[in-house]
Amino acid sequence: MTDTNDSGAQPQTENAAASPGMQILGQYIKDLSFENPNAPRSLQQGEQPKLDINVNVGASQLGEGQFEVMITLTAKAERPDLVMFNVELVYAGLFKVSGVPDEHMHPFIMIECPRMLFPFARNILADATRNGGFPPLLLDPIDFAQLYRQNMAQQAAARQAAENKPN
Repeated sequence: MTDTNDSGAQPQTENAAASPGMQILGQYIKDLSFENPNAPRSLQQGEQPKLDINVNVGASQLGEGQFEVMITLTAKAERPDLVMFNVELVYAGLFKVSGVPDEHMHPFIMIECPRMLFPFARNILADATRNGGFPPLLLDPIDFAQLYRQNMAQQAAARQAAENKPN
């Protein structure tokens, strides 16, 4: 007598069970601030504003395999004589991560999770600037792997500077 698998399902191997996986349990705005301090003067046509944009990523572990990941996007547009707008968005997601080895967990959380959140945060930022009376601020895609490498290099340099600092 032979056993056959008539269900069509393939048996799950040990490697498949341990393959990396991520599930988004929720997404939400933690903070959104839009300031248009010089309206209506800031809405008048004039020279092209200087735009300063900053991106920051943070994460905290909430439980076994569960992480809250936050993207902070800030943008300030100003002309030499006035601030046109200042916007800050903290957009977060709750993620369940499985099958990622411990040594790869930090980069996975800080690269892959923000990559999933970014399109939604970008849309909220564009809507906020448009609703504030300006053209929508459409951010270019962000290379979160490069951002992670830059942050790790800055942290390593700061640690080394602190260790080499005379007492």
